[in-house]
Formats: sequence, C-alpha cells, structure tokens
Amino acid sequence: MGEQIFFGMLILVICYLLFIILHPSLTLEAEAIGGDDLGSEAPDCRQTVNIELEKETISAWLYLPADQGPFPCIIMNTGFGGTKDVLMEPYALRFVENGLAVITFDYRYFGESTGSPRQLYDGIEQQEDLRAVIEFALANSRIDSTRIVIWSTSATGRYGINAASEDPTIAGVIAQCPSLNHKLDDGIIFKREGIGYFLKLFMHMQRDKGRSRLRLTPHLIPIVGKPGTIAMMNAPEALEGYRDLMAGSKTFINGICARSLLIWPGPDAPKMAPKVRCPVLVQVCEYDTIVSKDSYKKVVAILGDKATVIRYPIGHFDIYKGSHFERAVEDQLAFIKQIFANRPEPAGPESILIEPESIPTDPAIV
Repeated sequence: MGEQIFFGMLILVICYLLFIILHPSLTLEAEAIGGDDLGSEAPDCRQTVNIELEKETISAWLYLPADQGPFPCIIMNTGFGGTKDVLMEPYALRFVENGLAVITFDYRYFGESTGSPRQLYDGIEQQEDLRAVIEFALANSRIDSTRIVIWSTSATGRYGINAASEDPTIAGVIAQCPSLNHKLDDGIIFKREGIGYFLKLFMHMQRDKGRSRLRLTPHLIPIVGKPGTIAMMNAPEALEGYRDLMAGSKTFINGICARSLLIWPGPDAPKMAPKVRCPVLVQVCEYDTIVSKDSYKKVVAILGDKATVIRYPIGHFDIYKGSHFERAVEDQLAFIKQIFANRPEPAGPESILIEPESIPTDPAIV
C-alpha cells in the first residue's frame, strides 16, 4: 500500500512538472516597450568599446571630453533590465560637459553584450561585470585612476557601495533611488500583492528552470506590467515609468528569465558598507513604491560621516526626467566636485536635506 501511494505521488509530481514546463498556457505576454527609432545619432564624445571577460564580451560606451585628459571618470550602472542606450546618456552628456569621462555598459545577457541565455539576471555576475569595467578604466591612459566614481540607480543601487567596499581606489559612490535592502524592498511587494503572488512567481521559476534542464527556450517573466499582473514590477507607476524611460531603446526587452529569481543576487549594502572608505551620496525618492524609502537608513548609519543624503519628495521614476532630473544631476555634480577638490567629507548622514517646498511636487504622486 505504501509503495502504491509513493508511486502515485511521484506520478502526480511528474505530471505537474511536465505541465508547468511544457504547457503553452503558462506563457506570459509582456507589454511592448522600447524599440522606437528616434533618429538620434551618436554624440561626438561617445565611442563604443568592448571589454573582454573570460567567456563574455561587455559592450560599453566611453564618453570623453574634447581634450586629452586624464579625466575623472564616472562608471554608470543601469537599472533593472535596462540597457546602455536608454536612461544614462543624458547624465553622461552632462558629466562630459563638466570635464568628466563616463563609461556606460550592458551587463552580460543584456543589450549588446554577449551571454546565453538572453535576459538572465544574475546579481553576482553583474557585479563581476562592473569590476571588469573598473579594471578597464584603471588601465585607460585618458582616465585618472585616482578619481573614479561609481554611479548606480534603482535595483543596482548597492553595486557602487559593494564595489567600493572591495576596492579602496574608488573615490566616491552615487546611489540614486537605490535598492539597498532586499528584505525591505520585497516587503513592499508582499504587502501589496500577498503570498499568492509569490506562489505564482515560484511556479514560473520552476517552469523556466525545468525548461533550462531540458534545453528548451527560456521562460520569461515581464520586467514590468500592469498592476495585478505577473511581472517583476507591477506597482501603479511602473509600466508608465518604463515606457517613458525605455521609449528610445533599440535593445531593451521587457522580460527576464524566471529562473533569475532563484539566483542569489549578492550581498545587500548593509553587509558591505563597513568596509567603504570613500564618500557616498544617497539620493532618496520619498514617494518611492518600487524600493523602500527606508532601506538606505541602515546603510547611512553604518557609513556615518562618509554619507551624504538628499531626499526628494517625488516618486521612483520622476528623478530621471524634467526638473527633478535637473536637480538630481546638479546635486551629483556638486558632490563630485566636492570630493575631487579634496574638501572635507560631508558632516554626517543627513548633512544635506532638501525640504519638500524647494522642489516642484507632482500632485499625482503625493
């Protein structure tokens, strides 16, 4: 009798796995985002460079001012699923105008970098890619190896802090609307969606993992979707935010391999922050529903007088555009000029506070 129950359960499990791996009804449709040809030409200050890893090639854009340098350099990390052809160039051009070199790049598996399967998100490997880009910058004769700043945003917000904890040559870190504590960020989703959402996600993870073992095509989860749908981000403003930011991208794909959620993304910033020696600028969006607006507090407490915090009364995607972008990038330039001028480091974790009335507020967000 026991053997019959065991084999019966085994057959049920096999049937379940075959269903979720093979049945087309579990395929998820993603909103089409990006792919528009806006007719923009590459700026004169930008050149394409390839950075070789052991098995992959990282496609990067190097921006250089007109003279010979060597220049201070800002290495920029795009947000979740993003590619170098969106979002970062407005920052890069502003930095170049101020005499700074800039490197933007695609992580392996994304954009124009190599790697298979496509659209696999692996936080550990992405931070390895960042280290390769840092090494490229250190070896470039037109870059001042003593003045390198790591810029990161949103889901990659911890990458700069993590890199600086391991590399004392990093001169500064900018973390814009950063994800610094996965537990707090996941809590936002759990509170909004409930446990049923995570159980559905787990089923899609199983489907993609099973398909990979059978060498079938990957099963993708949309990076962003409408509220209530299965997507990595389905907060009310997420879909419109990505549409705005990715509209001009020719390489962005609205999807990641579902098995990505089974991969450890690497250490959170609070674990790495004690080893950071350089100044860190943290820019917080107070009405953020994508990452926890409180996730920075523990990191800042650890960093102490190395941290400068600026808080803006805006939502997650507002910092990338319009007057909010202008204010944020000017604050970044002021921070960069301060650390490169060898002025005293910021006085404390709340050393800069922008009051709500000093920035135009979007009533829809408030």
